[in-house]
Amino acid sequence: MADGTVYDFGSGCTNPETFPVQGLADAAARAITTVGEDFTRYPGDLGHAGLRQVLAARETEREGVEVSADHIALTNGSMQGVTLVAEALMAADGKPDIVVCEELTYSGTIGAYRRLGLRLEGVALDEDGMIPADLERVMESLHTAGTPPRFLYTLSTYQNPTGSVMPRARRLEIIAIARRFAVPIVEDNCYADVHFDGDKQPSLYALDPDGTDHIYLCSLSKILGPGVREGYIHARPPMLARLLDRRFDGGNSLLTASVLAEFFRHRLWDHCAEMNAALQQKRDAVLVGLEATVSDLCTWSRPAGGLFIWVTLPDDVDLDHLLQLTTERGVRCARGRSFHIHDTDVPNIRLAFGQPTVAAINAGIPILGECIRAACSGEARANAAG
Repeated sequence: MADGTVYDFGSGCTNPETFPVQGLADAAARAITTVGEDFTRYPGDLGHAGLRQVLAARETEREGVEVSADHIALTNGSMQGVTLVAEALMAADGKPDIVVCEELTYSGTIGAYRRLGLRLEGVALDEDGMIPADLERVMESLHTAGTPPRFLYTLSTYQNPTGSVMPRARRLEIIAIARRFAVPIVEDNCYADVHFDGDKQPSLYALDPDGTDHIYLCSLSKILGPGVREGYIHARPPMLARLLDRRFDGGNSLLTASVLAEFFRHRLWDHCAEMNAALQQKRDAVLVGLEATVSDLCTWSRPAGGLFIWVTLPDDVDLDHLLQLTTERGVRCARGRSFHIHDTDVPNIRLAFGQPTVAAINAGIPILGECIRAACSGEARANAAG
């Protein structure tokens, strides 16, 4: 890379080695011929009907609940959905626009909501994601102060950055708390099909089939690539109309959507299986490397899916020195504070394993381990040796 990075564990992108170049090229040839002169028209707020049908089938099959293509709107990446939701649910009532979310969450969402002027209130996490008791505390405090939140935003499956998966029982608790405080749930499930181990947990919207205020965000970025800029919103009326009322972009690319509809119509799950097998090898390589190099100093998540491993460093590590050392040696990772809603410097780094090859992982993780040791105090190293 131009910045000197040799081992890229910082980029949250998926695996370039399984990107289906020829398959998409063949799908494009068929799709362009089929769409023809319709490219001269606007696609409308919902977008290409064929891709919406593919995505409705995706959600129906995975979640076991019927999803209508008429309740799906295509967006330019899931981040457009993130911002559309915020703009639609903000209110001109003189009260602060507050969003409740995990205290550690996706840095892109943090940046977008800050720029929109939203105030973020954080809920503590553990290895199972958002803690219901702390959510209840935050909600109660906000309502007592007369400043109820506009919505609850959560990454309940393969959470970014921690990789946690919320168990079914906890999901039901979260739904019950949101319902009691009459707060819409915005569920970001963009990693849903990046799955390696165990059973898949149901989405929140599948556990709350009567929840008309529930908003679901998803994407094709994590099973294909962020460069295609294809996301979608699922919401029921009248909420869907409220969201689309904030849309002023003329609609999602008909060209992109038609190609993806043609590509995924009959091979969505085969593609996911191929992609996940390769990503699982990369995840396992990172876990093996961490175990061999820093098991006496650090702990880390062992995600059942997604693209990230969350590493907890010794409390006395000098993070500035660590990142200086990693930069000098061509290793890139993401500092924990980037994912904290209040920019608090936490003793963590996030390792993304989608982009580097297995060979690069095998070479880069030991270098990272050496940097971690060098950035620790003598006391931490002595304790580890002891």
